[in-house]
Amino acid sequence: MQNTIILILSILTLATTIGIFVIIRNLNSKISNINNTLTFQYNLIMKIQSVLKNKNATNAVAENAEIIYSDLLQNLIPVMAAIDAMPRNTNEHPLWRALGGIMDEYAKNPFTLEKLRRCIKLDSSIAQNIDNYITRANRLLQYLTTTEPDGILASTFTDGLLGQSLTFFNQAQQLAENGD
Repeated sequence: MQNTIILILSILTLATTIGIFVIIRNLNSKISNINNTLTFQYNLIMKIQSVLKNKNATNAVAENAEIIYSDLLQNLIPVMAAIDAMPRNTNEHPLWRALGGIMDEYAKNPFTLEKLRRCIKLDSSIAQNIDNYITRANRLLQYLTTTEPDGILASTFTDGLLGQSLTFFNQAQQLAENGD
């Protein structure tokens, strides 16, 4: 009888040990799954945070765009008057209409570059407006380049009217500095 009790207790102990082992193994599997899920979610949250940070930077530019555009436009108005350029007749922002008008005038009449060169050379306020425009536009492009990792917005501005006008104004400025 004692042997039977010892055998039953041994079998119960072994069954309990095996049961506890199976439960621990299942718990370890679940903990591993939880760990993998948490790691995946953490990585996903970091990606979302990066995207939101970039969007916040882009949104900051968009929110400040009117201030930036107005500042650039204020430097263009006297230049447009000096070279007799009229803004485009479109529904665009006044800055883009002004830049479009200047570039359209240059496309129609290459002598516009010479007019601008003379204005820069003879009128210090026009020279200062051109210099301010170039500085602020370059600063805007640099900001867009550093805040937006894929560079789509910066390249759009560089390839568009802003970049064309910078090239035009830089040419006129260099001609004024190097000319008689």
